[in-house]
Amino acid sequence: MGQITLAIHGAGGRMGQRLIVLTRADSELALCAAVDNSKHSHLGVDVGEMAGLGSTGVPLSDSISKKVDAVIDFSSPQATDKLLANCLEIKSALVLATTGLSEEQVQKIHDASQFIPILWSPNTGLAVNVVMKLAQLAAKSLAHQDADVEILERHHRFKVDAPSGTALKLGEIIAQEMGQTKYQHGRHGIVGERTHGEIGYHAIRVGDNPGEHTIIFALQGELLEITVRVTNRDCYAYGALAAAKYIAHKPPGLYNMYDVLGI
Repeated sequence: MGQITLAIHGAGGRMGQRLIVLTRADSELALCAAVDNSKHSHLGVDVGEMAGLGSTGVPLSDSISKKVDAVIDFSSPQATDKLLANCLEIKSALVLATTGLSEEQVQKIHDASQFIPILWSPNTGLAVNVVMKLAQLAAKSLAHQDADVEILERHHRFKVDAPSGTALKLGEIIAQEMGQTKYQHGRHGIVGERTHGEIGYHAIRVGDNPGEHTIIFALQGELLEITVRVTNRDCYAYGALAAAKYIAHKPPGLYNMYDVLGI
């Protein structure tokens, strides 16, 4: 089998630039297209020059004009609808890692997955997804033990959504096992005693922190914490590339990082 052909959506951003660099270093992958907003100041510029690699022959464009084996998206919710339509048009697999999507957009992802393979994950870090599975196991084991659950997340000052998509996904996984129905985003003032059917979220924005998540399961006399820390944003890129390799020739359907990890 030849190289997997790849397009990067959001190629002008920080993650897009790293994906370009790491794709070019991977002999299994061939970078064929790089896409960003139609108003991006570098449209038409070779993305290799943008990423400090020298010429790659791939200019930054505002759409993908031909079929590729997989598209990796790290962009914004505002670009998701156009991207889905583009991938459906060219029949390309999609690794979707953008967070902050609306319920309507989530439904569009489900609808599109009937026609193309989509791997949708709010976090493509491999260790983070192992932590999601560990959190699910802990939640299932403690579901009837009156455990309090709090989720703390730290990210860089430039992150625009809070709590993070990963924190919300962790809460969703836990609630499916434990049945919480209330989501408390921080606390201030006289809020009264903590209720049993809630998950607390706490979003911290500091410096250049690439991402940390801690899930606390607290019982009377015992405390379980599960923590994962990102030390370099390349972990998201490596995970996304692993996802692209996995999904490139899969049939239509909705996939996740558990499929990539085999867990």
